[in-house]
Amino acid sequence: MYKTLTTNIRDGIMEIAINRPDKLNALNQEVMKELALAIDEVYKNEAVRSAIITGTGPKAFVAGADISEFLTLSTDQGADLAKLGHMVFQRIEESPKPIAAAVNGFALGGGCELAMACHFRVASDNAKFGQPEVNLGIIPGYGGTQRLVQLIGKGKALELMMTADLIGAEEARQLGLANHVTTPEELLPKTRSILQKIHEKAPLAIAKVIKCVNANFKFDVDGFKTEVAEFAGCFATQDLQEGAAAFIEKRKPVFKGE
Repeated sequence: MYKTLTTNIRDGIMEIAINRPDKLNALNQEVMKELALAIDEVYKNEAVRSAIITGTGPKAFVAGADISEFLTLSTDQGADLAKLGHMVFQRIEESPKPIAAAVNGFALGGGCELAMACHFRVASDNAKFGQPEVNLGIIPGYGGTQRLVQLIGKGKALELMMTADLIGAEEARQLGLANHVTTPEELLPKTRSILQKIHEKAPLAIAKVIKCVNANFKFDVDGFKTEVAEFAGCFATQDLQEGAAAFIEKRKPVFKGE
């Protein structure tokens, strides 16, 4: 189905791997368009409860954008490229189903931006993060100037983007860019274990949590009002009835997303 991705669904988790190991999984327009299709499947496929985005091979999650595509672009074409990246990554960020990044090596430029668009990040201990675009005379164009600030704060984000310095997995964890650091062998099992724990919770409530947290970063949305509305909406769900009954009856709830 895909030329630049591999996908599989197991235990409700869709694994999406950028599959250009000879190019260190660099993002080109074909990858972005196929990634958009894969994210559409996450949204629409009822068999999918959550997703993992990772890279193929031991060296890179995504080592950046395919710079060879940049040499012939006009200003308008550059804008179109950025708009495509923003659209795809916003779809990831706003997915009502959790999407995790399993960062298995270099996550640079567009790769770091892709990881940041996911709801959380698990990194292997050989991972490297960075936004080194100024080395090429450009800036992050897929949301990096915004999401890096949200995750690690203005001062450190500015330093990393202006110096083009790379940071290792443990520093990324300390800064809040990575949630967990593990070995390459345990990267996918660790990521899957977190998602499987989330699968035990009420899926409608999980979607509402994602929506409310994202509202905090939108200038045209009142996050507190969003929380009130989404909290109220929970009272119309069977999941709330099941969760409350299970709590009172001291048993494990069985949520159906209804």
